[in-house]
Amino acid sequence: MDKDVAKILLEIKAVTLSPNKGYRYASGILSPIYCDNRLLMSYPDKRKQVVDYFIKKIKQNNLEFDVIAGTATAGIPHAAWISDKLNKPMIYIRSASKEHGKENRIEGKLENGQKVLVIEDLVSTGGSSVSAVEAVKQAGGVVEECIAIFSYEMEKATQRFEQAECKLLTLTNFSTLVDVASKEDYITNQDKEIILQWNKDPQGWGKKVGLE
Repeated sequence: MDKDVAKILLEIKAVTLSPNKGYRYASGILSPIYCDNRLLMSYPDKRKQVVDYFIKKIKQNNLEFDVIAGTATAGIPHAAWISDKLNKPMIYIRSASKEHGKENRIEGKLENGQKVLVIEDLVSTGGSSVSAVEAVKQAGGVVEECIAIFSYEMEKATQRFEQAECKLLTLTNFSTLVDVASKEDYITNQDKEIILQWNKDPQGWGKKVGLE
């Protein structure tokens, strides 16, 4: 599964790699990888495959839940497709509460004590994902698992999910994708070694490889 999903993301350029120039994130960090899983929306056959992999992951881990929650904005369409196939209620979680009306952060019906499965498109440091998990808990829901399409496998994310007592599951991840990219000739073996250094030290990577 993880290699198949990695191939899909590389094929549609939802994930691209640039070890010799890098991408500058909004945070200022220089990275050899850029992920935009929103592109999956534009490829019906590929997104159907990814949804099927989500459902396979759910069944493999025997996950039990009452409601599926999508994180705004990129997790929402995947949550909608999954909830439709599983015939489950769906909600979505805003990044922040609205500043008008009922000032909701969670849209849709969530009853106290319901078990919620959170759907993410991407996990980097885990900050926004765990914030969404905590928002559901504050609203009375129970969250034990979050499934994401892709994770950068950062230690900070691991720590945050552990602190939140929420298990993170992914369809694929950074190390798997880089390995597949090398085998499929998207990058050279030398590029692979440069890229794999990144998530161990995201802040210092650019300087370490001579790009800053």
